[in-house]
Amino acid sequence: MTLRIRISWPAGHTTATIEETPTSKALAGALPISSTARTWGEEVYFDTPVSVPLESDARQVVAPGTVAFWTEGDALALPYGPTPISRGDEPRLASPCNILGALDADPRILATVRDGDPIRVELVD
Repeated sequence: MTLRIRISWPAGHTTATIEETPTSKALAGALPISSTARTWGEEVYFDTPVSVPLESDARQVVAPGTVAFWTEGDALALPYGPTPISRGDEPRLASPCNILGALDADPRILATVRDGDPIRVELVD
């Protein structure tokens, strides 16, 4: 089972395809979510009402456009390029994160998200 989510902010929106995992099931049950975007290098992250443990396949270095869940901060993490701790051009998350899926389009759209923007995540029918 996969599901699609829509992520919206004042300057734009994108969709993502999410795989079935314990974390994605918890997230889907909490949608829709409204939060406040934070930026960290070329990563957008934001708080969610979901709290889950780290999964066995959690990773810290991911591809641009990965939809990840940062268990230490109960936050969705959406990297689109290097972060302050990256080595080279890799997106390196603050710590290992649960991998949920990937954005459906060019992840560079996330560059239009500003720190403090309202952000919303909802299921796509």
